[in-house]
Amino acid sequence: MSFQSRLHRYARSLRRGLHILAAPVKGDSGRGGLFIQAYRGYGSSNRLFLMGRVFRQPGFGASWREDLLRRDIIDLIRRLLRKPIVGARVRIRYKDTNTVVHTDRHGFFRVDMELGTMPSDVSWHEMELSLDSPADERATTIGEFYTPLSRARYGVISDIDDTVVYTGVANTAMMMWRLFAQGAESRMVFPGVPALYQAFHAGRDDDEGNPLFYVSRAPWSIYQVLVEVFRRNRIPHGPILILREWGMKRGSLLPRRAKDHKLDAIRHILGMYPDMRFILVGDSGQRDPEVYNRILREHPGRILGIYIRDVSNTQERSEAIDRLALETREAGCDLILAADNVAMAEHAASEGLIADCAVNAVREEQARSELDDA
Repeated sequence: MSFQSRLHRYARSLRRGLHILAAPVKGDSGRGGLFIQAYRGYGSSNRLFLMGRVFRQPGFGASWREDLLRRDIIDLIRRLLRKPIVGARVRIRYKDTNTVVHTDRHGFFRVDMELGTMPSDVSWHEMELSLDSPADERATTIGEFYTPLSRARYGVISDIDDTVVYTGVANTAMMMWRLFAQGAESRMVFPGVPALYQAFHAGRDDDEGNPLFYVSRAPWSIYQVLVEVFRRNRIPHGPILILREWGMKRGSLLPRRAKDHKLDAIRHILGMYPDMRFILVGDSGQRDPEVYNRILREHPGRILGIYIRDVSNTQERSEAIDRLALETREAGCDLILAADNVAMAEHAASEGLIADCAVNAVREEQARSELDDA
């Protein structure tokens, strides 16, 4: 590739990257003022959960078209300058139900409300969010939440860091560089992940629409980038829960440990769907095996399988996970410590969780990745 061609490619990549990074502030069309940023939530037939944040952001650049590079640069600057609003009263409306929640000292809010009218049997639904105090009608926005289809047979809760994406990728600078500057030449997602997760979503009968929930230790600032990574790699769409703020409560000095956040997040998902069984996917590098084993003991009969990507580099850690695998087996569940996604797919197919043909799809996808590396 010539220097000029490479320069043009980097320029295009920079343009795409800036647009993604600037996206969170674009909902106000450059007007500035108060702004509600709602992250995608999840719900059931009678309840919904969603997180979001309220900001005051500067208003300039509204006269420039959205498709201009300078508009993206201005919006990125606006994102860096915006300030969270503490103690804001956010009103949420869904059909005939509404509630009010308050933002914490970082501007975050959590919605966990009972529904008066049952959502229709589609995956994604919309609700309205507005500000009661400080009042600003222009801040009104639309949020989305996901509900599993009635035909779904099970759900999947997956870690992201070192499970879906490579270690070190889940920070904004590194992910943006790999996603946009290096493009297809960069490896961000583990080989076979898209095919395996598509197989989980499709299920054994290929049309189950099983829901996938993702949890990450990354900061909320990377949320939009993770959504783009999933879209580009054809990883099934689902709610992404960022654990950094999960345990934040008004008045607390520091959030609790990420392990506790993950426990709380998984417990919340299982509580939202008391009649659904789940698959848990994680890695051996952190505390996923221990966390998942605890969930298994707390919710007997609810966990269909635990899949752990082996990223351990010590014999001691591998032996500890082997001991946990014996405990889970005694509790009636397999903990699979797998070197790659093919091993996970083979076990899932043998358990009737995914279609047999899906194993070949995972194997072929992984083989293509290995060929690209050769």
